[in-house]
Amino acid sequence: MHLVMTLLIGLAGVAVFKLAHLPLPWLLGPMFACLIAALLRVRLTVWMPASHAMRTVLGIAIGATITPALLTQAGSMIVSVLMVPLFILCIAVMGFPLFKKVYRFDTATSYYAAMPGGLQDMLLFGEAAGGDVRALSLIHATRVLTIVATIPFVLSFGFDMTIGDTFGTPALNVPPAQLALMVGLALGGWWLAARIGLPGAAILGPMLLGAAASLAGMLAYRPPQEAIVAAQFFIGLGVGVKYVGISLNEIRRFVAAGLIYSLLAMVIGSVFAAAVMTLGIAPPLEAFLAFAPGGQAEMVILAIVTGADVAVVVVHHVCRLATVILGAPLLKRWFR
Repeated sequence: MHLVMTLLIGLAGVAVFKLAHLPLPWLLGPMFACLIAALLRVRLTVWMPASHAMRTVLGIAIGATITPALLTQAGSMIVSVLMVPLFILCIAVMGFPLFKKVYRFDTATSYYAAMPGGLQDMLLFGEAAGGDVRALSLIHATRVLTIVATIPFVLSFGFDMTIGDTFGTPALNVPPAQLALMVGLALGGWWLAARIGLPGAAILGPMLLGAAASLAGMLAYRPPQEAIVAAQFFIGLGVGVKYVGISLNEIRRFVAAGLIYSLLAMVIGSVFAAAVMTLGIAPPLEAFLAFAPGGQAEMVILAIVTGADVAVVVVHHVCRLATVILGAPLLKRWFR
């Protein structure tokens, strides 16, 4: 019953965004509709298998963009990829005092709240260190929501881009053999990555298998338009539902802290993007998306729907998440 209610609220959000001609109705519509419903104490839920399945679609979409031609351009990304650890350090140095000194969180919570990594990874690390899991959940959910909600409007008004609501090739125009191959790669990659404990298995596993198939000349299409739309919808639902059960005190403290942190992190990201553009390493759109510290799945969606070079954007975000996961425990000693 709660799942049906969540789906209906999400579809209502899509309809409102479409009627208002707002960007990305299939992503932002359900996200804001579920956020508002959660604040109104409506009981919402998501079916996690469907949510993970939608992430495999993004993994295949990324893998399909990795071609031999892209590998020849890899050298041009080395400088900007090497800037990612410094980017993370700048955000952490800004965020830790904000959470520790201004909002008076404990050290473990402040530290992992300041790390721009994946939500699940930061929750696991923070809980193991004795941090406040609820605070971490709401802070990082607010980071993802703020950045994902802000970027389409920045692109529409700052970059003068027209962002539609349908992307890619319709399923009827994709050869059945290619569709079957995508399903096999998605499920197989997800299963293998989960078995070996790879972080973000639902995206990274299909991405690696999809890339191998693309480089071998087997995979010649991206996931069809309908799959990309479905992925947007379920990812939007997932972000909004994270606010279920929130209290007024949590809004004043956790969400407010996350909002300020997110805006400051976006400013830092914009500085790094400007440096990359000035050096001539990447075009403005790719540079901007590569250094926007949002969630991995959400940034992939934004790269796809804006027509950016998905592989360039994803390489930087995978590097960011890997650096945080591997470096967070080591950097914690320096903060201590």
